[in-house]
Amino acid sequence: MIYDVIVIGGGAAGFYAAIQIAEDNPKLTVAIFERGKTVLGKVKVSGGGRCNVTHAEFNPKELVNNYPRGKKELLGPFYTHCTRDVMQFFEERGVPLKIEEDGRIFPISNSSQSIIDCFMGEVERLSIKVLRNNTVKTFESSSEVSKGWQITTKNKHYHCKKLLVATGSSPKMWQLLQQLGHKIVPPAPSLFTFNINDERIQGIQGLSTNAEVKVLPKRKYDSKISIQLKSVIKQEPILEADGPLLITHWGLSGPAVLKLSAWGANILNELDYNFRIEVNWLPDYSTESLERLFKEIKDIEAKKTVLKTKAVDLPRRLWNSLAKAAGITSELRWAEASKEKLRLLAEQLTKCNFKVEGKSTFKEEFVTAGGIDLKEINFKTFESKKLENVFFAGEVINVDAITGGFNFQNAWTGAYIAAKAIANTQQ
Repeated sequence: MIYDVIVIGGGAAGFYAAIQIAEDNPKLTVAIFERGKTVLGKVKVSGGGRCNVTHAEFNPKELVNNYPRGKKELLGPFYTHCTRDVMQFFEERGVPLKIEEDGRIFPISNSSQSIIDCFMGEVERLSIKVLRNNTVKTFESSSEVSKGWQITTKNKHYHCKKLLVATGSSPKMWQLLQQLGHKIVPPAPSLFTFNINDERIQGIQGLSTNAEVKVLPKRKYDSKISIQLKSVIKQEPILEADGPLLITHWGLSGPAVLKLSAWGANILNELDYNFRIEVNWLPDYSTESLERLFKEIKDIEAKKTVLKTKAVDLPRRLWNSLAKAAGITSELRWAEASKEKLRLLAEQLTKCNFKVEGKSTFKEEFVTAGGIDLKEINFKTFESKKLENVFFAGEVINVDAITGGFNFQNAWTGAYIAAKAIANTQQ
């Protein structure tokens, strides 16, 4: 069987590209190969089943700042096809979108099924073949199509003039591409939450507050030294981020942690997800400035108990938990609080140290750093520099983003540019 274009991967990038190709050049025969029984699985679960289509950042120079890997390479492509273009694509096809307060963009229906129905309707209208349960075993130069490709599945050979690979983070596809000469940057999980077993955050799950989080460097102590000096040389954090921090049943999550997990994907992988973090629950304060505030409160609120006063803007249950960790009892009044006790409280609030032991996938939105080396891709067309007439889109390349619709925007942009190049160069 010969097609003009074969798209490997029935996900967001694959469908978006196939539709653009067929619309731009209706003469072309286009097929999508999907290894599973269902297509668009990641679209379905994105945004808690609502599909976070993209993010309301319309300036390419600002948009690229959300990509730990791919920032430089995506600037030009975003000037070609950006957020507004994606919104227009869906709205012209009967899927109205809305922008939420945090900038995330969703269908007004609040259902990912709206996006899936749109795609399925378009592939039917444009006569694009969707072949499910069609796992690609190998692909190699075609003997039947000049400069084309032969794709072998479990029991059949297909041929095409152009090939678009949009398989996401598929180890088998990366292995095939490596065998054909591509360099693959080793994959590492991105977008994950921190597993922490600590009494201070137990029993207060669901609380969220703005905080600053730092990943601390590993300290190496000489086993012969039994006394640690108080004047330890200050070590700069490996990573830091701020934003809402969410206490969960398994540890810490929320935008602050997810930013760290994305920007530090490779570093945290090297640490085997065992490291220490320091949390400042009150980013507007340092330990010293908070101690000064406590001295003032001690004079003003002398007769009140420390626990009931809640001197700072923090969820009460978190305040109570951290105060208890500092050794403050429920009866202790401000007048009775020693300088040492108030210093310990200030440290719990501004330099709260936690041990991270492992990670958990962020909901169903598993994202991977790694993939095809960006130096081996022509970002004007998303064509391989190693393999003629092979194009890429989506997470198969070494691009990933923080949460908020940015990973989908990478998929849409790459798919669109690859589709234009494929549609306009076919004979």
